[in-house]
Amino acid sequence: MLNSQFSNLNQLTIVEVLKGLKGKKFSAVELTQACLDRIKRVDDKVKAFITVCTKEALEKAKEADREIKKDSKVFDKKPLMGIPFSMKDVYCTKGIETTAGSKILESYIPQYNATVYQKLLDVGGILIGKTNCDAWGHGVSTENSDYFTTHNPWNLEFVAGGSSGGCGAALASDMTLFSIGEDTGGSIRLPSSFCSTSGLKVTYGRVSRYGAIAYASSLDTVGPMAKTVEDLSLILNIIAGKDQLDATTSANQVPDYWKSLTSKVRGLSIGLPREFFGKGIDKEVKRLVLQAVEKLKENGFRTVEVTIPMLKYAIPVYYLLACSETSSNLGRYDGIRYGHNRNSFGAEAKRRIMLGTFALSAGYYDQCYLKAQKARTLVIQDYKKAFRECDCIVAPVSPKPPFKIGEKADDPLAMYLEDIYTATINTAGIPSLALPCGFSQKGLPIGMQIIGPQFSEELLFKVGHFYQERTEYHKRKPKVLLHE
Repeated sequence: MLNSQFSNLNQLTIVEVLKGLKGKKFSAVELTQACLDRIKRVDDKVKAFITVCTKEALEKAKEADREIKKDSKVFDKKPLMGIPFSMKDVYCTKGIETTAGSKILESYIPQYNATVYQKLLDVGGILIGKTNCDAWGHGVSTENSDYFTTHNPWNLEFVAGGSSGGCGAALASDMTLFSIGEDTGGSIRLPSSFCSTSGLKVTYGRVSRYGAIAYASSLDTVGPMAKTVEDLSLILNIIAGKDQLDATTSANQVPDYWKSLTSKVRGLSIGLPREFFGKGIDKEVKRLVLQAVEKLKENGFRTVEVTIPMLKYAIPVYYLLACSETSSNLGRYDGIRYGHNRNSFGAEAKRRIMLGTFALSAGYYDQCYLKAQKARTLVIQDYKKAFRECDCIVAPVSPKPPFKIGEKADDPLAMYLEDIYTATINTAGIPSLALPCGFSQKGLPIGMQIIGPQFSEELLFKVGHFYQERTEYHKRKPKVLLHE
């Protein structure tokens, strides 16, 4: 039994837990058990996890406690020693089932580790489970998972976002201390917004994709999701950097994101793109995001209007590129080398394979895929021009608050439009930080995103941390699960 003083260890942030572990206030086993107990209590309602690694996690926690006892300086070498985390089920984890949310890969056990997973293991992290997602990353609500739909902890009748919905729901429910998501068109930021957590879509090439099951290879990014921006900075310190196993990773130096969090940010300029606040945005979303901007202005920031004209083409450009690439990537799942046969593909995967195959086919390549690539260049130019006028951009994550499970299930286009404010960031290859900025009248979370030029994660963290030091939205807990 846990000491009553530490009965809610699973609710702590990484920074708070590290202080407790270093001070020997509690053990890694007690911390891990608190997360596993929470999973047992609430995950039958939330449905965040596809796989829970109970035995493996407790064994790793015991090892961590032995190392902490043996070496008082172990945290200098292994900064996440004893910290439980979860991963979106798209990362190869040696000896642990990896499904990508698809029945094609049901019972598939990888023989190697994804780079991001190996890096976390190397610094003492403890994997407690693999979280649910839309199959292959194809979705915004986890309703396209071949296993089950994840429920929003703030209201179980609503979606948790997608495709990394299991990550967001697990965090908001305090079943894990942090999670590794994956963002191709908004898949980290949307669940972060819908579940009131913090999440980072990194610059393309900032974090290795080796061992991540590909959706769209020129758009996929590996990134952290956590309870605070401060925690995100600690994780990115570890997972960022050049990887010889991924030729697309950048050799750019990795700053110490955590140490630079509190450096000066007052006086920075915030760009407000008029297209992100125009037609189609929900009034509550617009009000809360602009309210957050006012909070920053009160504390020394200034604003300037910018424009991203290509936003009106965001959805067709993104989906032509993403579907073309996924139609190629999913070709390897033929039921011969590994996985089950193609009859196991879900409806959304089939839809995207057909769209992508059409866009790449003879006679349509120039009209579809080639035009989308040219438009991509214009999207990149739009953002470069905007960042000549401001330091960073603040915008909504989604045009609307979370929606009910089943509400858009029969309308693929309505689902695709959820990506309208997020997809151009992936198309441009730039970073974006999502964080909570309020709640709707129905008590549902609403988030904003802070967008920056390539490799400006350090700046985004500083602005996000500055905002969270002056607000309480990220500290609220879902009442629906509070007493479970």
